[in-house]
Amino acid sequence: MLVGVDGSGKSTAARRLAQELTAAGTPARYFENGGGRPIIDALAHRLGCRDGRHLLGNRGYLGVEVTIRWIAITRAVTLSTLTRRVAVMDRYTYCQYAIMRARGDSSPTTGATLGTPSAPPGVPGDQTASHGASAADQDGNATRGQIGGRTDHQPGSRAERLVRVLYAPFPRPDITFYLDVRPEEATRRVLARGRDVEDPAYLAAFAAAYHALPEFTGFTMIDASGDANTVLAAVRAV
Repeated sequence: MLVGVDGSGKSTAARRLAQELTAAGTPARYFENGGGRPIIDALAHRLGCRDGRHLLGNRGYLGVEVTIRWIAITRAVTLSTLTRRVAVMDRYTYCQYAIMRARGDSSPTTGATLGTPSAPPGVPGDQTASHGASAADQDGNATRGQIGGRTDHQPGSRAERLVRVLYAPFPRPDITFYLDVRPEEATRRVLARGRDVEDPAYLAAFAAAYHALPEFTGFTMIDASGDANTVLAAVRAV
């Protein structure tokens, strides 16, 4: 599994890793376990809304996002088990937990419910931003331009507890790579690909949220500041 913020090169590395494993005689398959933001936002735009959170509300958006990711991961685990292929995963459960923390979807101090954002002081709430080896990517499902205000949430926050219970049946990956890159560089890469934009402040909050996860100490850190070949070589070496 490969995880990290947008622009760290996770999708590229995951696809190429699956191809290389298969070519070397270890059948593998790439899975993208996204939360459905492109689809939800596209629907929102058709209906005259600025994005998915504007269309569904914070709570509704989170519920749909969590469900879509659950379906995607269930599909990935099931198919990799039935076909006995290594699952190289781009995004996983950890991405959802980090996104929720970066966006401020829950607060352990207020006991906020699923999908209710908790803004830092002075910031309005609507502005807070397997079988076989696995490999996952960041899923930047935050509303564009929003900054995740709180990254100090504990695993005991209500929304995260609920999602962790829902995702509990999923297996722990054999290895999780965290692709580490500076937010400014990640922002530049996202802009260069021309599909969307990211706020470096949000990416910094997202990275901090990953680092705060209780699972983070078990991740394998990969320096993602180099080009795609360099990143893949580092992953392959591990």
